[in-house]
Amino acid sequence: MTRSTDLLLTSLAPAIWGTTYFVTTEYLPAGYPITVAMLRALPAGLLLLVLVRQLPSGIWWGRALVLGALNFSLFWSMLFVAAYRLPGGVAATVGAVQPLLVIFLAHLVLKSSVHALSIVAAGAGLGGVALLVLGPAASLDPVGVAAGLSGAASMAAGTVLSRKWQPPVSLLTFTAWQLTAGGVLLLPLALWAEPPLPDLNAENVLGLTYLGLVGAAFTYLLWFRGVSRLEPALVSTLGFLSPVTALVLGWWALDERLGGLQMAGVLIVLFSVWLSQRAVRMPKLAAA
Repeated sequence: MTRSTDLLLTSLAPAIWGTTYFVTTEYLPAGYPITVAMLRALPAGLLLLVLVRQLPSGIWWGRALVLGALNFSLFWSMLFVAAYRLPGGVAATVGAVQPLLVIFLAHLVLKSSVHALSIVAAGAGLGGVALLVLGPAASLDPVGVAAGLSGAASMAAGTVLSRKWQPPVSLLTFTAWQLTAGGVLLLPLALWAEPPLPDLNAENVLGLTYLGLVGAAFTYLLWFRGVSRLEPALVSTLGFLSPVTALVLGWWALDERLGGLQMAGVLIVLFSVWLSQRAVRMPKLAAA
């Protein structure tokens, strides 16, 4: 497949992840971030394991646990904490520091060049996200902000290590290992830290099913595929598409208004993704 096809398929993942805030607030019971994260990861992972019928072996047991913790257990727990404690816009903006973290982690772990243009692209995307979702009524909850930053750091580390560690198995199997590991690690924490879920209604079940099958199994298959084929700095900037999706969904489903600053933010985010693609093709801009 061409590079453009790889970019398009990978970009579908963060675009779909942008629906997480809407589904969390509109379809799920409030106050169960760890339980919801576990129910998003474990059933989807077990379903994929049934399909692939292959468990890790040797060193991949430990690596699957590490990647499952970074990409799912910690990241999703912090994501839901941020979503519950912060306005969606603030949570999205805090999480948008991830591409900057990926650039420097990739340099440390993968010995990737740090492109000046990549840093500019990541900074521009962060600014675009801020224009998209922040407003005068935005409030900062310290716990929510800390959760958002922790989640961004966890996902950044998971993205870089997923590129470094490429197992000799299919992408579907690799995704199944990580989802299952992430869910298993979350299970005892959910049982210990949170009360039992209330009786779930049809909307709750629909929301959890969507987050598990579409928002986890399908999207992370696309995401890990992109991580294995594209530069980490480029893949991470595609995450800016999540708040764009959240904004459009809020306008379409919740009758939220779009102002001039938000439209400018959309254009800046798209420009940052394009600029990041240019950056990885211009090694002469690399900084030592």
